[in-house]
Amino acid sequence: LFYLPGDDSSGRKVITFSCCRMPPSHQLNHTRLLEYLKYTLDQYVENDYTVVYFHYGLKSLNKPSLKWLQTAYKEFDRNCSYSFQPSLAFNILLTISFSFPRYKKNLKALYVVHPTNFIKILWNIFKPLISHKFGKKITYLNYLSDLGEHLKYDQLNIPQEVICHDENLRRKQKGKLPPVVKVPPPRPPLPTQQFGVSLQYIKDKNKGELLPPVMKETVSYLKNKGLKVEGLFRRSASIQIIKDVQKLYNQGKSVNFADYNDIHVPAVILKTFLRELPQPLLTFDCYDHILGITSVESCLRVTRCKEIIQGLPEHNYVVLKYLICFLHMVSQESIYNRMTASSLACVFGVNLIWPSKGTTSLNALVPVNLFTELLIDFYTNIFNSRTVPGE
Repeated sequence: LFYLPGDDSSGRKVITFSCCRMPPSHQLNHTRLLEYLKYTLDQYVENDYTVVYFHYGLKSLNKPSLKWLQTAYKEFDRNCSYSFQPSLAFNILLTISFSFPRYKKNLKALYVVHPTNFIKILWNIFKPLISHKFGKKITYLNYLSDLGEHLKYDQLNIPQEVICHDENLRRKQKGKLPPVVKVPPPRPPLPTQQFGVSLQYIKDKNKGELLPPVMKETVSYLKNKGLKVEGLFRRSASIQIIKDVQKLYNQGKSVNFADYNDIHVPAVILKTFLRELPQPLLTFDCYDHILGITSVESCLRVTRCKEIIQGLPEHNYVVLKYLICFLHMVSQESIYNRMTASSLACVFGVNLIWPSKGTTSLNALVPVNLFTELLIDFYTNIFNSRTVPGE
């Protein structure tokens, strides 16, 4: 039902919900579904986040009952009492907009994919009751290709049923299957490229330097200017500014973060760099080992983390140690910035490790975030037995 495919182009967490994956109502414990919805949102509502709602597949067979919808409203807002049964999408919209400020404050975009006319009609009816600011966050997308204009399409774990439905809609619109779009071959990276290339490529083009310039410069700036900024790494930045900064780095030009007057620009750039590596910093080989951390006894988990980290290639180890050292420093100032090791793990976990195929499921988030939190909390213990070049 829920997936967390990573971050969008502004560094905001993306949560997807697919109606077609809902089982028949009589097979689903809706009370636990509500608890799961709250649990999922509670992990990310303190940060800027985006929701993608795939409406296709919601039918009378799997639609929640009126009683459950009323219970959901009461859970989120004790003063809420609606007596109609809208579609699930509209239920989500109204619940967020009317009920809980802590959920809607940091929701920066809500994309409703394949909306029905009924949803649009209901939205127009209740639009006057919803703040204009929140209304601007909602975007209706008739086709999946429209979604690609806002998010990285290949990051999303889109159900095959939704893809087939999208093709059927296009076929009906044009009377034939959409033409096959020929994608031009990717251009070779620039010699100064920083984003979307391997650590080895950056090293080879920077006289053997192990630490990528973009990482050194963002970390250095944030150490000097951002350690005590509340909500560091939780907030997004202008998409256009992030694209401009990426372009400057890829062209080998200098970047002065002070010119942007926004501490969240270098913070988003750092997360973006990690997210766009062809292979995660913790490597694909470590993915299954990291997922197993929850099955290790609590008293042995730090030791297990150390064992996993010791198996990393030297280059990855050096870059990871540099990053975690910095994040440990950030966590030490949590009384000011509110970014504990746990908070930082929620932000950085999915940017440090992901599966070689598909996206990180919500079930995998617990071990991924726990592993990252342990690295930050016990940085000195975990990284003390292996020296790196330059130390």
